[in-house]
Amino acid sequence: MFNELYQKSLGLAAHKSSKMFLAIVSFVESSFFPIPPDVMIVPMVIAKKNDYLKIFIIATLFSTLGGVLGYFIGSYFLDFGMSVVGFYGYEDKVLNLKENLTKGTGLYIWLATLFLAGFTPLPFKVFTITSGMIGFNLFIFLFICLISRGLRFFIVSYFSFKFGDTFSRFMTTKAAVWFTIIGIAIVLIFGVIYFIVK
Repeated sequence: MFNELYQKSLGLAAHKSSKMFLAIVSFVESSFFPIPPDVMIVPMVIAKKNDYLKIFIIATLFSTLGGVLGYFIGSYFLDFGMSVVGFYGYEDKVLNLKENLTKGTGLYIWLATLFLAGFTPLPFKVFTITSGMIGFNLFIFLFICLISRGLRFFIVSYFSFKFGDTFSRFMTTKAAVWFTIIGIAIVLIFGVIYFIVK
């Protein structure tokens, strides 16, 4: 199923209305769809290099809006939200998180986790839905979504623009590892700055 959806998403990148389909995929991926927008971003930028900023903006804005949908699914459609979370195998982790936050612990860990979910290959929709379930501050949620998704999609768009097929091969082989490393490094840097300033 995943491979079929992947191939269909990849095919949409070559469609004459590819930007509209990118907006749709970016939106639904943040709340339930399993294929990330990067699958479309890379070939779209390689095909139309001068549009890389437009492509980055479309993916970022609609992914953030899709995150809001995920948030409200978690807030108002708990059964459906838990079915999505369970599909990705995160049900126990979400329940433990809710318990920790009820006790007043885990807030900063959740901030870091939400950023990492937006930036790395973690299933972002699980964390947008969970944010709604735990009643996480919506404005902070929006800010983190914009930053994490924006940073990720800008890197993907810019490097696709700059290095073309070489970066495309990198995305299919090593991107998950490097995005994870960079994401963790960013969280650690901001954590150190926070504790120094505090």
